[in-house]
Amino acid sequence: MKFDYGKNGLEIVLDPSWDATILRPKKLKIIEKPIEAIQNAIRKPMGTSSLEKVINQKKEINKICIVVSDSTRPVPSYLILEALIKELNAHGISDNQILILIATGFHRKSRNEELERILGKDLKKRLKVIDHVATDNKSLINLGKASDNTPILINKYYYQSDLKILTGYVEPHFFYGFSGGRKSIVPGIVGAKTIQYNHSAENVADPYCRFGFYKKNPMHRNGMEIANKVGADFTINVCINEKHEITQVAAGDLEQVHEHLVNYQLKHIFREFSKPYDIVICGNGGYPLDLNLYQAVKSMAIGEMGVKKGGTIISVNELSDGVGIGQENFKELVFSGKSPKKIYEQILRKEIFVPDQWEIQILARILMKAEIYIISELKENEIGNIGLKYAPTVEDAIESSLKKHGQSAKILILPSGPQILPILKN
Repeated sequence: MKFDYGKNGLEIVLDPSWDATILRPKKLKIIEKPIEAIQNAIRKPMGTSSLEKVINQKKEINKICIVVSDSTRPVPSYLILEALIKELNAHGISDNQILILIATGFHRKSRNEELERILGKDLKKRLKVIDHVATDNKSLINLGKASDNTPILINKYYYQSDLKILTGYVEPHFFYGFSGGRKSIVPGIVGAKTIQYNHSAENVADPYCRFGFYKKNPMHRNGMEIANKVGADFTINVCINEKHEITQVAAGDLEQVHEHLVNYQLKHIFREFSKPYDIVICGNGGYPLDLNLYQAVKSMAIGEMGVKKGGTIISVNELSDGVGIGQENFKELVFSGKSPKKIYEQILRKEIFVPDQWEIQILARILMKAEIYIISELKENEIGNIGLKYAPTVEDAIESSLKKHGQSAKILILPSGPQILPILKN
């Protein structure tokens, strides 16, 4: 069978004697003419006036800021942008009025070839593009505090724009519940302190900060409050399949667009099962989500949903960027030699309070439940020393796991990242 891995996939040979279940995403109808569909959504939006009316209602428009997802996200932003820029141009907005802001959150800056993938060759030449830098205080504006005392530090280029537009995609997220919508702002284009408060140890430990949880999720509520304070004139979000093809598009009011696409995801993504599996094989869905170990924790959280206590998760991600460029705090903790339990407790006690602690907190939580094998381009000495196990191939990891759990062990294989998620029946 073929497993989503890097750009080209990974062939896995399954022994017919193994008790393996393969969960593949439902075949969802793709939008054959996505640019046309996006333009139609822009012209007939949800919960707000059309983009043309929004523009006409503004007294003066000199600066337009369009927020797009960064290089670690598989959203086809170039299609959204092509449709959006056509609409803006048609309503009298010239290219030199437009700024594309990459919502990097705490991630590294974009590489040149990644910008081409995000914008497309033509728009990359035509439009001004900058990366958000969460630690650059000169590029941030302080708007005070949210109701839970989260400091609100927002990118000034976005906040000072006359027309603010968000783009992105909606899929299940391992602690935010779902991506998209307000996540373009928090953590996408806010300051480091805002991210750290939103992604606090208490929030990450909350039982509602998991895949698929939405309105009871404290990160979501905090993100929505900040997004409403910061403002967004127009939002365009999509849903995609495992091939990154658009299956749904919605435009208009941030909250209504997001809720509409979340409801679509809830119908199609989750698959119930009655008993946890001994072994779960999972990944992030290939490039670009499997670029580094930091991002790969998301796939391990997928495994956490389906594996029994004391079971085995086999994480299959290419990790061509290594542990993670720019995620130095995460790397330091992965190589700290501490037990997962000690790391987790120190984070909750705020003895560890650094950027990216949420990723190591979740990794530690999963390691306290199950062992994790890493299948990637990394060598054994590159996966840290807090309990992650190395195997050269998926088949080797399965054989090692069967020695632990027995030849009759039940195996769940999830080859397409968060496109299909196991959920235990109550």
